[in-house]
Amino acid sequence: MLQSLISLSDQDVECVIDTVRDWCSQHHCTIDSRRGRLALTTAVDLIQMTGAREALPLELSKRLDGGPIADPADPQ
Repeated sequence: MLQSLISLSDQDVECVIDTVRDWCSQHHCTIDSRRGRLALTTAVDLIQMTGAREALPLELSKRLDGGPIADPADPQ
């Protein structure tokens, strides 16, 4: 996952991290949880595909809030 971040510009990395932290806060999970890691991976993919930093929070929510993401072994 860190390799994906390395390929981004400093501004994109900052945007991804800030967006994922906000998403995790809203969903009561940590960035190190399964949901947090999924959010980080999804955000990196989105920023690489679109490059649209302003739309990242909305697009991330659209992708991840569509259904429950549960892992009984990893309580968020």
